[in-house]
Amino acid sequence: MVASVVGGSLAGTVKATTQDSLHGELARADRIEQAGAFPEAPAAESVLITARAGDLDVQRAQAVAADLSAQMRALPEVAKVADPVTSLNRDAVLVEVEMTGSANDADARVGPLLAATAQAQQPYPDLWVEQVGSASLAKALTETLAADFVKAELISVPIALVILLFSFGALIAAGVPVVLALSAVAGAMGLAQFASHILPAGELVSSIILLIGMAVGVDYSLFYLRREREERARGRDHRSAVEIAAATSGHAVLVSGVVVMVAMASLFLVGDNTFSSMATGSILVVGVAVTGSLTVLPAILVTLGRWVDRPRVPFLGRRIQRAEHSRFWAAVLRPALRAPLATFVLSVGALVIVAIPALDMNLKRPTATDLPRSIPILRTYDRLAQAFPSNDLGTSHVIAIRTDAAGGPTVKREIAALAARITGDSRFAQDRPPTVRRSADGTVFLATVRVAGASDSSEATQSLRRLRTVLLPQTVGTIPDTEWAVGGRTASDADFRDRMAAALPPVVAFVFGMTFLVMLVTFRSVVVALTSILLNTISVAASYGLLVLVFQHTWAEELLGFTSNGAVVSWLPLMLFVILFGLSMDYHVFVVSRIREAVQRGVSTRQAIEQGIVSSASTVSSAAIIMVAVFCIFATLSIVEFKQLGVGLAAAILIDATVIRAVVLPSLMRLLGEANWWAPRFLAGRSRNDVMQRNGEADTQVSSGSPSSS
Repeated sequence: MVASVVGGSLAGTVKATTQDSLHGELARADRIEQAGAFPEAPAAESVLITARAGDLDVQRAQAVAADLSAQMRALPEVAKVADPVTSLNRDAVLVEVEMTGSANDADARVGPLLAATAQAQQPYPDLWVEQVGSASLAKALTETLAADFVKAELISVPIALVILLFSFGALIAAGVPVVLALSAVAGAMGLAQFASHILPAGELVSSIILLIGMAVGVDYSLFYLRREREERARGRDHRSAVEIAAATSGHAVLVSGVVVMVAMASLFLVGDNTFSSMATGSILVVGVAVTGSLTVLPAILVTLGRWVDRPRVPFLGRRIQRAEHSRFWAAVLRPALRAPLATFVLSVGALVIVAIPALDMNLKRPTATDLPRSIPILRTYDRLAQAFPSNDLGTSHVIAIRTDAAGGPTVKREIAALAARITGDSRFAQDRPPTVRRSADGTVFLATVRVAGASDSSEATQSLRRLRTVLLPQTVGTIPDTEWAVGGRTASDADFRDRMAAALPPVVAFVFGMTFLVMLVTFRSVVVALTSILLNTISVAASYGLLVLVFQHTWAEELLGFTSNGAVVSWLPLMLFVILFGLSMDYHVFVVSRIREAVQRGVSTRQAIEQGIVSSASTVSSAAIIMVAVFCIFATLSIVEFKQLGVGLAAAILIDATVIRAVVLPSLMRLLGEANWWAPRFLAGRSRNDVMQRNGEADTQVSSGSPSSS
């Protein structure tokens, strides 16, 4: 872990660029633009001057703009300051500023411009003198994300520690899982920096590593520690208890980790850098967590010995309850065992009802309008968009056109014809005509057509469709040996949704297929493998329904501190499916392993279900509470994407650890009976009786304290 952190820091992180995620027509538009060898567009900032109340004194605002322009021109970070522009309604004055240097690092150099704007504001308390632009927006969002990340880290650790204290009643036992989880996160962060040199890192990688790492890191250690404590409570010596925990819970951890990593690997099938980088981060943190749980954790337990139960917390540490004696979980389980059919139908029916709203799921990529208005610069963005709807911060379609040397004049003529057809069309902004840039060799044109409204508005979508299917084919598309493509935010959103729809079937098929194989090899039962997929699918569907209920409607806005845009983040359903399918297997593998252990000892399937679920219930509950708590922290963060991710994960884990594992699973296994363990003869290997006999003998040896018990 230390080597990973130090080495990763030295290697640095290669961040993903826009080009890393381009596909289809967007990639073609970028390729055409690159062929034109246009100078890099500078970072643009806008200073907006408006009245705080009443009508704007335009002459006074123009004087403020003149003073500000003089201050800006004196800054080395400023390349050009345009003449002030007054809005059509004469309620705002705009000063547009171009920065020097590359736009890629402009957010790190925009500070002096923001300081000049703040200084210009001071003498005029009756006016708003505000700055917004690509660089200042990026700076504000980076600071917000960094603060959110620190908040999640600072809150998640104490919450996990408190829950573990209640679970173990001892400080060292509670601290070990937290330390191992933090180590997994740190090690994965370092490894992710190395990986970014192969797959550039997206902006969500660090958050995903923290989210998944804290969840699985604590869970895996918790499974191990609880089993080791159970075995000691049965009278086994410390070393034997660790070895039995390694052979049982350690095996479950390994299988769970493999399932999570396999599920996350399916994201590579999307072919998008954002998903690939998140898959890489998730696989790394799960791999490190599994490795630590199978190596460092047993070493720590053997070294600590009974000191792992010190120092004890008053009232909590005086007794170590044996989970199999839990009356509460035995009562919860009773309906599933006594009336399995009715229990199964009612519980699954309830989950299906919860999942029904998912059929009305509306997908959307968040824009600046979806960011929290608690960030001051976004309120400035709103005022700018209202006063100057066609400003560069607004929505625009970028048409890239490439022709041969002789086709330049014809392209210019057809672009003019296109502009004429746009005039008067309410779907396009009318306060500025389309702008055209031409490459030095005259073969590549970039036409910027501005849209009235946000990038996700119906006007923007309709204008994109009209450009691609009608206007361009009838104008530029008629020129021989000429290619064209439409890019821009609206085009990016529309193409992304189409790509998600196309990627979903292969991702689902891969996750289902690989999960089936892993579970089949692990439990040597076709039925267990199939029911695992069925139960996880129900859990994911129910979480989708809750996600739609919470975020596509307005009733939870005050509770979670967001403004509903009537949609779910477009990348979330696919990401949520993959993460949940992997994480849910943690509990499924752990619970089914305990049931299978009892069956292999010769216990009837009905008794094995009761013993396995009741004995594992407290462990699963503690693990689920920690996961839900960590995920709920993300629901309190500023960005709506994190809120939706946190709520979706928390809801699914809560459903999975309670309704699915304590009600649906036992009722289904009770209905299936001995059929749970059916497998083809070639897969089953030795008969179950042989396995039960061998395990019965081994258990007898362990109880008698023979040397072979270890």
